[in-house]
Amino acid sequence: MNVNKVMLVGRVGSDPDIKDVRGDLKICNISLATSSGYGDKESTDWHRVTFFGKTAETVKEYVVKGQEIYVEGRIQYRKYTDKQGVEKYSTDIIANQMQLGQKAKGSAPASSYTPATPPTEDGDIPF
Repeated sequence: MNVNKVMLVGRVGSDPDIKDVRGDLKICNISLATSSGYGDKESTDWHRVTFFGKTAETVKEYVVKGQEIYVEGRIQYRKYTDKQGVEKYSTDIIANQMQLGQKAKGSAPASSYTPATPPTEDGDIPF
């Protein structure tokens, strides 16, 4: 049996970035900061999280920089060549569930969106 599952709770580092792919599929990316440790020994890790379809639209509509969110998904490692011909590597979290947490201090009031169950997407990456 194989398992590739990630669960993260953290704060969003920037407003969501959404794109249309193949005309009908939306992809939304965020950076998510998680902290570990204690006191002055705390460290922060940054994660690139990708959402697809209706979940991507929900993230774009309701998630803002500084907001706390819970994400479930899987890790995906990619190797690609940039425009200058340099090979690069990327580690992404491909999200299939998301729950909204507290907004950042000083941000707009919470929206009326409160899911009974987290939005989900089935399937693999479309490319």
